Amino acid sequence: MLPIVAAIVASTAAGVWAEHRYRDRAGAAARRGLELVLYFVLPPAIFFNLAHADLDANAGLGVGFGLLALVLTAIAAWVVGAKVLRLERSATGAVIASNLVPNSGYLGYPVVAALLGFDALGEAVAYDILVSGPGLLLGAFAVGAAFGARAGEGLRERTLAFFGRNPPLYAAIAALLAPDALAPDVLVDVSRVVVVAILPLGFFAVGTALAEEADEGTVGFPPSLDAPVAAAVALKLLVAPALLYAVAQPFIELPDTYLLLATMPCGLNTMIVAHAYGLDLRITAGAIAWSTAISVAALAGAALIT
Repeated sequence: MLPIVAAIVASTAAGVWAEHRYRDRAGAAARRGLELVLYFVLPPAIFFNLAHADLDANAGLGVGFGLLALVLTAIAAWVVGAKVLRLERSATGAVIASNLVPNSGYLGYPVVAALLGFDALGEAVAYDILVSGPGLLLGAFAVGAAFGARAGEGLRERTLAFFGRNPPLYAAIAALLAPDALAPDVLVDVSRVVVVAILPLGFFAVGTALAEEADEGTVGFPPSLDAPVAAAVALKLLVAPALLYAVAQPFIELPDTYLLLATMPCGLNTMIVAHAYGLDLRITAGAIAWSTAISVAALAGAALIT
């Protein structure tokens, strides 16, 4: 785990430095890199790992419980933001969206591989595609349209975007239908190296995004940890996995992979939703930064203990 923690810290710092040194060019390069990963790197990695996986009934039912837990977490976030903290709509929406978009890909895949072994990546892919994917492309975009300060796109456009701009989804479907012979061990091994290699790019993008917001005066650096940010972080790191465990445990033996991914910090894609719909950028950036920092610290502590 220590190499993963070191890679996260170094990549994020490199992103911050690059943004200060090269300004808009660094952020643009990071976004192009993420698009390259989305369209050309993740689909084959997802296909080979999921096709190679042996998913049992618990894994299949766990996806349903994962979606249920995601909805319950969003409701809890609304209650905390609107009723307890009495935030404005855009701020409440930021708290909700931050809990609908976990970093289950760029961070989750390498962490699962390091803690549970590469054989668990198939379950990780299933959870990421079938739970985290709809959480972003349907849930978070719907929250943005409902709570954002600017008018959002309609349900039809968001649904078309989900099915039309989601190559990992089709890679996952193909993997579920494909025979094992289409996922030879050598290609599975190569794809697992790729899964670990995408982590630095993801956190380089985190660094550039946070530095961009700081340069524009939208957020401080580091972002402040006030009540709304702390609430978003606590909901994501504590309440979300607790709800998943609570709803699933009476019925199935929940895969450790799913519970681990549920503890992942807020994902960078929350910033995309916040920008597009006018959610509170300060809360969004703060939730990403602090939940990531806490997760990295926890991973480092676990690595030192073991």
